[in-house]
Amino acid sequence: MRKPRFVRIQQWIALSAIGVGIGFAVHGAWIPIKAEVAQVMLNRAWQQTAAGHQGVKPWPWADTWPVARLSIDEHDVDLIVLSGATGSTLAFAPGHLNGTAQPGGPGNCVFSGHRDTHFSFLRYVLPGEVIRLETPDGKVQRFRVTARHIVYDHDIHVLDESGDTTLTLLTCYPFDALVPGGPLRYVVNAELLHEA
Repeated sequence: MRKPRFVRIQQWIALSAIGVGIGFAVHGAWIPIKAEVAQVMLNRAWQQTAAGHQGVKPWPWADTWPVARLSIDEHDVDLIVLSGATGSTLAFAPGHLNGTAQPGGPGNCVFSGHRDTHFSFLRYVLPGEVIRLETPDGKVQRFRVTARHIVYDHDIHVLDESGDTTLTLLTCYPFDALVPGGPLRYVVNAELLHEA
């Protein structure tokens, strides 16, 4: 016995809705999965860079390379930072903003990352916490978080040099926004610890 046409249409609509839902779930999971897989490949490139090789690309078509390793024990964060803060770089890892101080050098070194992947932990970072920065030559610096604030994207004073060795972490804000981008940025400032 053949099902009535109305029942077949309902079944077709239900299956279509399930298919669309699965598609959205896969699409939503793609960015975090890609970010995690990229970190594995970036760790390999970091190991080669730390062994003395220059400009080691994490994959053959990459236009970037590892320049630092960023870690914060309190948040179980250990990230490879890439050269440049372009869209293609930030899809895989945090990026070092060109024109700011080099990682490990004097001045204000600025790293940028996406709020929903690599820099999602920034919402939980508190003043007083310690950020560890390692450069390919094995130099390790420790920075203490001094401030967190929200600025507009056109407010470039966060890039200013203060004369001191500082680290600035930058991401879009608010963290739970449904639309990417937006006019606000979340900023975490840290200053170099001079340890005895």
